[in-house]
Amino acid sequence: MKNFKFSTLLMIPVLAVLAACGGGGGGSSTATATLQSITITSSDNATTIAIGAAAKQLTATGRYSDGSSKALASTGGLVWGPSNSTVLQIATNGTVTGKLVGTDTITATQDGVTGKLAITVTAPWGSVVAGGYQTIARKADGNLYSWGENIKGQLGDSTTINRSAPVLVSGGGTSWKQVALGDQFAVAIRTDGTLWAWGYNQDGQLGDGTQINRTAPIQIGKDKDWSLVAAGKAHALAIKTSGALYAWGRNDRGQLGDGTVINRTAPLKIGLLLWSAISAGETHSMAIQRDTNDLYGWGGNSYGQVGNLLKVDVPAPVKIGTLKWTSLSAGAFHTMAITNSGTLYAWGQNTYGQLGNNGSLDLTSPAQIGTDSNWSQVAAGTQHTIGVRNDGTLWSWGANTEGQLGTGGTDVVIPQQIGNGNNWKSVAAGKAHSFALKTDDTLWGWGRNQEGQLGNGQTAAYAPIPVNVPN
Repeated sequence: MKNFKFSTLLMIPVLAVLAACGGGGGGSSTATATLQSITITSSDNATTIAIGAAAKQLTATGRYSDGSSKALASTGGLVWGPSNSTVLQIATNGTVTGKLVGTDTITATQDGVTGKLAITVTAPWGSVVAGGYQTIARKADGNLYSWGENIKGQLGDSTTINRSAPVLVSGGGTSWKQVALGDQFAVAIRTDGTLWAWGYNQDGQLGDGTQINRTAPIQIGKDKDWSLVAAGKAHALAIKTSGALYAWGRNDRGQLGDGTVINRTAPLKIGLLLWSAISAGETHSMAIQRDTNDLYGWGGNSYGQVGNLLKVDVPAPVKIGTLKWTSLSAGAFHTMAITNSGTLYAWGQNTYGQLGNNGSLDLTSPAQIGTDSNWSQVAAGTQHTIGVRNDGTLWSWGANTEGQLGTGGTDVVIPQQIGNGNNWKSVAAGKAHSFALKTDDTLWGWGRNQEGQLGNGQTAAYAPIPVNVPN
């Protein structure tokens, strides 16, 4: 009998297995799976992005002929596009940001295969002002939109037709920086520092040297160093980048601050002091001095709204008290202001409880409202006041005859919270309507709406609680 070595016996089945598997040389290998399609998804599963918002991460997933799928990357040859979109900006790693309102299609290409996803860029609301029976808001892309009463062309859309939904203010494109709204006129600054105005002009409040109404923005002078504007019932104030103050329009109560009661149809420099904040009421004006944060007032003072302890008109700026201030708002005949420490003060007419001090008597000097020291912004209307605190809560007080407090209730003489939200960031008050922006940049209005000033497409008598203005 022939003997076999143990190692030889082990090799026989191994070779058989290799042959069956195509190994051992001479066999053909399995074909490589090929890319069949590409799907693009976003990190938040949304196909919209707002101008100014954080970049959105896009992911490209490839599906292969063998049924497998995997994420694709630029290191493997993935190319994102388009590279020259005016609407979107896409990076090599798939992050996308909005550049201009509109819609464009993002592409992801690899190995001759392309996936597509349409992305729409929106412009959220950035700021809002309310005056008289109309409203104007600026979007994040720099466009101005207006709605409400328009009998004097105060909406600036080149017509005199009331609007119950936002319409684009004519001219300027996406170049608006700030806007102020008076009773039936508006003044605004473009990003290039030029000054513009439109609407009613009987008292020269447009500042163009005439008394001609304008239904579309008209430039005021040629200067390009304007930084801030404010509008009252029929007069306007503006600060240049230097801090110098200018005023024009009606001056029958000394509201321009030039020491006279003569109307001015073009901007007139007021004094030598430099200013950081301004606000205009029906017949009075208030301002905060730059560097010192001192408060000054002038103009009509029948209710003590200037705050200098008297009820006599003041034709030139006078210093009010010794406190230091950060912001202020002049209503029709009352004034609200916030100190450096976040406390709230009020003075002037109080017939409807608009001062918020639990009374109805006029005050001729600033009086603290409550003990809270967390007020961030305040807006004074004709007979009511709206405020926001640092915790994002929204408050109102004063007259509520047309729902302007947003509480759904009656008049109140102390601050009362509107709802229970804590995501409010800014407020505006008109004659009998109010507006506020939330931290998510949505816009809400309430109060009188007979002229369409709430912008929700309706002209119902009023809205007693906040309603959303569609973007």
